[in-house]
Amino acid sequence: MLAVRDLEKGREAAATMTGHVEVRRLDLADLSSIRAFADDLTDPVDVLINNAGVMIPPLTRTADGFELQFGTNHLGHFALTNLLLSQVRERVVTVSSNAHKVGSIDFDDLNSERKPYRAMSAYAQSKLANLLFTAELQRRLTAAGSPVIATAAHPGFATTNLLKSDGRRRVRDLAQKAVTGLLAQSDEDGALPTLYAAVADVPGDSYAGPSGFLEGRGAPKLVGRSTKARDGEVARRLWETSEKLTGIRSLTA
Repeated sequence: MLAVRDLEKGREAAATMTGHVEVRRLDLADLSSIRAFADDLTDPVDVLINNAGVMIPPLTRTADGFELQFGTNHLGHFALTNLLLSQVRERVVTVSSNAHKVGSIDFDDLNSERKPYRAMSAYAQSKLANLLFTAELQRRLTAAGSPVIATAAHPGFATTNLLKSDGRRRVRDLAQKAVTGLLAQSDEDGALPTLYAAVADVPGDSYAGPSGFLEGRGAPKLVGRSTKARDGEVARRLWETSEKLTGIRSLTA
């Protein structure tokens, strides 16, 4: 199943795939859309892949007033996972980024309401939140005796739509295109770490990424994460804060 914000694009993608692929609407920037999707999905879920991503936009708010990157990349996935968790049979995979290494969780200003907005800092915070979410989810699944595991992955430097030019800065766009052509891998290769995290024999709270230079490209393998991404106390606090912000409580302890 493909859960997509744009049904037309989702159907176009499904048409390129083999087998039966169901397409359903889901906007991770809207808690009402997430709830509606979860209410309609009654079938078991073998593997849930949290892959929605917004990267360095101008300051924008979700339907519920959250900063768009934190609201989509973290809170949207948090809400969806917890609403579907009782139906998940095997694994929850959440896609993070190497940008998590420069991220910090600013509990005093999670939604960029007090300080000047810095798009890259907000993005890095959301990607760090993905790994803290994975760690705390795994802790809770283990405590509950669940066979489900939580894993994470990052695509490295891949030529996805996140790198699409807006056409307004020609020199920057040309430089970006040159660097991308030299260093980046294809979007298909960028998807391999996520597939690895979804199906390989890996432990809970593992993190997959490319094996090449600076984890930018190459075959997938298990990779490390920043010290901040291993902070259990911050992970618990973020979880509890996310419950309050979304109004969605976990089924796990």
